[in-house]
Amino acid sequence: MDVDVAVARADDMIGQGARIIDIGGASSRPRGAAYGQGAQLVDADQELVRILPVIKRLARSHPEVLISVDTFRSDVARAALEAGAGMLNDITALRFDQHMASVAAEWDVPLCLMHSVGMPGDMPHTKADRDIVRTVSSELAAARDKARSAGVRTVILDPGFGFGKSFDDNFRLMAHIPSFTALGCPVLIGVSRKSSVGAALVPAGAKPPPPAERLFGSLGVTAVAVLGGASIVRTHDVRDTVDFLRALHVTAASHS
Repeated sequence: MDVDVAVARADDMIGQGARIIDIGGASSRPRGAAYGQGAQLVDADQELVRILPVIKRLARSHPEVLISVDTFRSDVARAALEAGAGMLNDITALRFDQHMASVAAEWDVPLCLMHSVGMPGDMPHTKADRDIVRTVSSELAAARDKARSAGVRTVILDPGFGFGKSFDDNFRLMAHIPSFTALGCPVLIGVSRKSSVGAALVPAGAKPPPPAERLFGSLGVTAVAVLGGASIVRTHDVRDTVDFLRALHVTAASHS
């Protein structure tokens, strides 16, 4: 919530190798056993108060870095672009506000569309799906088509690890990244430190390690997704992930 702290954190991540800084002013924490009641819906004014000072300072100090704004509101998106952002990240894939696409088209910026279940302020923790890959592929394809119809030239797709999916479905999505690259857009993944990763590190029913101790699990999932074709990785642990991806790419290139 402190602008100086946020900018310092971004400076640190950029120094560690981050090429995109994603800035958001509203939590999407779901409700459920692991999270309690979940995050309340934040109004647009509060979002703007939180993000605009950070965007403006980073745009001045780091013009070489792409600033992404994590919002599902078109009015917030427009203000963020005016402040210096250069990418939009909509966790509802245009379900909350379809005008997000027209704003992205007007400014000619990349638009990331993420699959999620429920709406901000009322997101379920888990919901099993009998064919999660088919469901997510179909819904992302429909969102992609809406964005392109509005004139968006660069659409990025995110299958939404953890956003309303069950434990098994989360990992099934990461194992089927080619199904999403087949939609003709770059694929972004965000698995870093998430609860499903923690649960995968211990026997069923055991207490998972705290988020800060889930790095190696996060990198394991990331490896499968990147080898499957994902090209953007969102992470908390930037330097470790950058080093890991460099070694992964060198090894994969040697194999081919």
